[in-house]
Amino acid sequence: MRAAVMHSFGSPLSLETVPDPVAAPDGAVVKVLATGVCRSDWHGWVGHDPSIVLPHVPGHELCGEVVSVGSEVHGITVGDRVTVPFCCGCGVCEPCRTGETQVCERDIQPGFTIWGSFAELVALPRADLNLVRVPPELSSVDAASLGCRFMTAWAALHVHARVQAGEWVAVHGCGGVGLAAVMIAVAAGAQVIAVDIDERKLARARELGAVAAVSSDVVETIVDLTGGGAHVSLDALGSTVTCVNSVTCLRRRGRHAQVGLLLGDQAAPQVPMGRVIARELQVLGVHGMAVRHYDGMLRAVAAGSVRPGELVAKTIGLDEVSAEVESMGSFAQEGVTVVVPT
Repeated sequence: MRAAVMHSFGSPLSLETVPDPVAAPDGAVVKVLATGVCRSDWHGWVGHDPSIVLPHVPGHELCGEVVSVGSEVHGITVGDRVTVPFCCGCGVCEPCRTGETQVCERDIQPGFTIWGSFAELVALPRADLNLVRVPPELSSVDAASLGCRFMTAWAALHVHARVQAGEWVAVHGCGGVGLAAVMIAVAAGAQVIAVDIDERKLARARELGAVAAVSSDVVETIVDLTGGGAHVSLDALGSTVTCVNSVTCLRRRGRHAQVGLLLGDQAAPQVPMGRVIARELQVLGVHGMAVRHYDGMLRAVAAGSVRPGELVAKTIGLDEVSAEVESMGSFAQEGVTVVVPT
């Protein structure tokens, strides 16, 4: 098969022919029909993830067709069109046994701990637990746009922050996950304030239903617009500035969801814990979404209340993926880029 292989951190990926993967007894091999390019891929490419062993194939936001399954797989069959969370569960640790596969103690991550989907084929573990069938009304490109960005935004708002109609939601950073959060919050009936320094991204957030767009004096502006602060705020970027702004812009008893990864020189934000205590704020970490929550998200997609495909800005081939990953470092993307390998 063809795959985009990383031989050293920060160097261009090499498009190569490598051996086809083989399904584990409990796993499956999937033909990649579409796979997103995510800033998490950039973090791995520059060396922020110590779990990556070189040589390595990145990629984790995929939709594909099952081409083989192991002897222990009974619920997934050849020909199924599937997607998968970026954190796959082992099925036996305590979090997995309670349904929280997204925080599995063994933390199996395609594109990070194992080879990923910037390839024509990808081997995935524990197929009966981790693979999610894609409904026929959702195209493969649109399905690839679900995760990790869309499904993480869904989990942040619906599973963790439990957003309610009429609440004020601030979204800090309007890349792929931020725009997904805008769309999801608007669909939930919330009033959304989009925050970014890129006016093009703010314009896109307004098109998706944000009632206000903020690029400076962030905390003061949000507090003024909302009459006291946001009920829910997401750091969808992952920086020391956006994290602190997200916490500080909340009203009393507000909920902050940390979605963007805080790595490298952005790893230690000075979160105002005195304010968290005095105002009884909730600080919520979001590490993807458990498999058990996919049904609710996919039903919302099928009903048309959210439209992840509208976030796809362009599609590219495998030969373009290296340059696309590198460009993530400068936040060049508007919306979601999806790779179609063949």
